[in-house]
Amino acid sequence: MVLDAKNTTLSYRCPKCGAAVMSGINMFSLTADMLKLKCSCGESDMVIVNNKDGKVRLTVPCMLCASPHHFTLNKTLFFGKDLFCMPCPYTDINICCVGDENHVKAEMSRSELELLQLLEENGLADFHDLQSGEDASFPTDPQVRDIVLFVIHDLDAEGKIKCHCTDAADDRAYDADIENGGVRVTCRACGASRLIPTDSSLAAHDFLHCDSLDLTVGDDN
Repeated sequence: MVLDAKNTTLSYRCPKCGAAVMSGINMFSLTADMLKLKCSCGESDMVIVNNKDGKVRLTVPCMLCASPHHFTLNKTLFFGKDLFCMPCPYTDINICCVGDENHVKAEMSRSELELLQLLEENGLADFHDLQSGEDASFPTDPQVRDIVLFVIHDLDAEGKIKCHCTDAADDRAYDADIENGGVRVTCRACGASRLIPTDSSLAAHDFLHCDSLDLTVGDDN
């Protein structure tokens, strides 16, 4: 089924209140450089940017991650599918849908059931807990721990670990010690340290994509 090329429905789920946020989008509204689809609770919005290269760029809040995700679609795909879904890259749960209104509503209902099952499996009280990270913990996965150790090694090799030592210090060296629930990185010279959680899926995923590690902010000694 091919849709009217001038209209589509766009939806995401608010990470704060859990509501499905949905709106019709047409070619005329998309002539603006940027649109925002806001949740009625006022705590989240999805940003839609219309680029001159003929592509639509979406910044989508995620129910499961602390940071939004970015997607780029050409306008043929944006307006021409009865349903196209964009998943969280870490959990594969759909967080944004575009297409025919009825198809989008059905998919948002299906993904809501998936999220409710995830809540139940992890003993969480409501949707907010999915992103809070306070209760969303799981036993340390050796594979996650190994990847965290690999990232720490790379950051150390590239000189991207910062501590209380001066930049000119030649004797800086860092230890990575496995503790219950995480890996602690400690500077041998100044003693600054930071615990990288490996028992929180959200915290672990955030760390995998960091480009530096600062032991001087929020030290966990």
